[in-house]
Amino acid sequence: MLDRSSVEACLSALPALEAQLADPAVTGDRRRYREALREHTHLKRVEAAAQAYYGALDDAAAARELLSDPELGPMAQEELARTEAVLPEAEERLMRALLPADPLDDRNAMMEIRAGTGGEEAALFAGDLFRMYSRWCEAHGYKVSVMDASPSDLGGFKEIVFRVSEGEQPYGRLRFESGGHRVQRVPVTEAQGRIHTSAATVVVLPEADEEDDLVLPESELRIDIFCAGGHGGQGVNTTYSAIRITHLPTGLVAQCQDERSQHRNKEKALAVLKSRILDARRQEEEAKAGATRLTLRGSGDRSQRIRTYNFPQNRLTDHRIGLTLYSLDRVMEGELDGLFSALEAFDLRQRLGAATSED
Repeated sequence: MLDRSSVEACLSALPALEAQLADPAVTGDRRRYREALREHTHLKRVEAAAQAYYGALDDAAAARELLSDPELGPMAQEELARTEAVLPEAEERLMRALLPADPLDDRNAMMEIRAGTGGEEAALFAGDLFRMYSRWCEAHGYKVSVMDASPSDLGGFKEIVFRVSEGEQPYGRLRFESGGHRVQRVPVTEAQGRIHTSAATVVVLPEADEEDDLVLPESELRIDIFCAGGHGGQGVNTTYSAIRITHLPTGLVAQCQDERSQHRNKEKALAVLKSRILDARRQEEEAKAGATRLTLRGSGDRSQRIRTYNFPQNRLTDHRIGLTLYSLDRVMEGELDGLFSALEAFDLRQRLGAATSED
């Protein structure tokens, strides 16, 4: 059982934080305000989870006291069964809330899906993944904005880059999707009904913001302007509005041709480029520090095969946590909550284990 006094001690900082958020000296300092707001949001999550957990504990204790009562005993037994059923989930929610908040979780997510081995079938699978994530986002109040896309001839994507925003913790909910995704199915291009294996790579990055203080001098950028292309090389429009930006020191590239406005395409390409640069810097810092990636939270290895989608068996397997679901048809329609919950629970156990070993 989680110690109530230690949780109350943690929550004792709330009044001071609320005073800071009302202080003009803090509200006028964007960095201080954001830090205070982030910590306040974290503690409010702890408060809500603590109220649910300890409320259920109190209800269970009250029900136990009435078990021997001839009249109220049966009702108390039902109440005890109900509260004991919700306690494990309430405790896990509180434990998750108590862990130090990752400031990146609240950021918008930049997602990239690239077709891998498998030719046109891999591009179709990349398109299926994009539709899967889009449907999940739509069902949960997130906004999906395409930043750049390279369509394939049959309606898939050789590559698609999109931004997920406006919901609760976009990056935090989607961060575990980075890695290699493999599909096993009969392609539409297969005349003899044979099962083929294809692959796509997903990368999820936190969107860069002003807190990162990332400045890209014009001298470090090469900006190419070209005419946007559509299916089969046909022009989407006749104006040179598509933008490709290369960061010369790192060689990282981002482009956007989704908007008709050259200015908007440049803004979008810069946003993607900044996220890629920050991700490269974080990976470099972790390598120098010799950081051990103990949790899924830090394991965005693009080369790692994380999941297999077997269509003939309607089976999805996440290899990182040993989870198999025989509901692939529903998953592809955007029903990802069960999968995401399992990944988050696994990550929680690893983080709790790491925190305990450090203590």
